[in-house]
Amino acid sequence: MTDGNTGGAGEAGSSRLHLVLGGGLAAVLLAAIGATGGWVLAGEDDVPPENPLAVATATGGPSVAPTHRPTATRSTPSAPRTSASSGLTVPPVIGLDFVKARSELQGRRLGWRLVFGTGTGRTVERTSPEVGAEVKRGATVTLYVTGPAPTNTVPDLVGEDCGDAAEALGQEGFYPRYPSGRHGTVSRQDPVGGGTARWNDEVHIWCGDPTNDEPSTKPTP
Repeated sequence: MTDGNTGGAGEAGSSRLHLVLGGGLAAVLLAAIGATGGWVLAGEDDVPPENPLAVATATGGPSVAPTHRPTATRSTPSAPRTSASSGLTVPPVIGLDFVKARSELQGRRLGWRLVFGTGTGRTVERTSPEVGAEVKRGATVTLYVTGPAPTNTVPDLVGEDCGDAAEALGQEGFYPRYPSGRHGTVSRQDPVGGGTARWNDEVHIWCGDPTNDEPSTKPTP
């Protein structure tokens, strides 16, 4: 009886041990299979990304973690520079004799140019720039005269410095021309001094060595 009971108890204990070990092993296998199946069902989307900066977004596309970028600053545009006003304007010379109008311009240190018309009279009918327009010192103002250019006496320039002679011609309303250059003393002129010419006419003055201005008198061989 004792041996039988002992043997039965041993067999029962052994059976229970095998049952426990078998159940535990089965549970481990089922857990491993379940994890593997879950991994397969999850697909590649659940594979941890290799790039730690890439994460899944709500729309499914990859989103890269933003890097730090310096904030662009806007520079305030500088105000445009404005030149200071000279305060100099074309004087009111309309209706004046052109000689008087020219004097008004010279008094303001402005240049002048005369354009004569085909009508009658010596008065200024318009200017360019127009009267009242702002101009720079030294600018040239054109005076349009109603009538044709009148005559004037040509000054005698022989013996004068070439530069001084040119200035004298300009004051009398003539334009100098230099056939032999602009340096030296005036040896001759055309028209001659004391003659008459019209305003804006040219007067030729020969400056320098007079021997270089005379035509050759050597006989022809």
